[in-house]
Amino acid sequence: MTHLAWFKSSHSSNEGAQCVEVAETPGTIHVRDSKDQTGPHLTFEPAAWQAFINFAATTDL
Repeated sequence: MTHLAWFKSSHSSNEGAQCVEVAETPGTIHVRDSKDQTGPHLTFEPAAWQAFINFAATTDL
């Protein structure tokens, strides 16, 4: 796999915050646990990732 440029959400800037990191490649969104950067990661098609983002934005967690 090629080098992925991972980034964290601006909402997870607090030290010790539990968050995920995301990397985009053409046609694929990669998601991993920021505390386990060498561990496994999930991959999503862009439409599935967008559906998740839309759901998360409208859900009161």
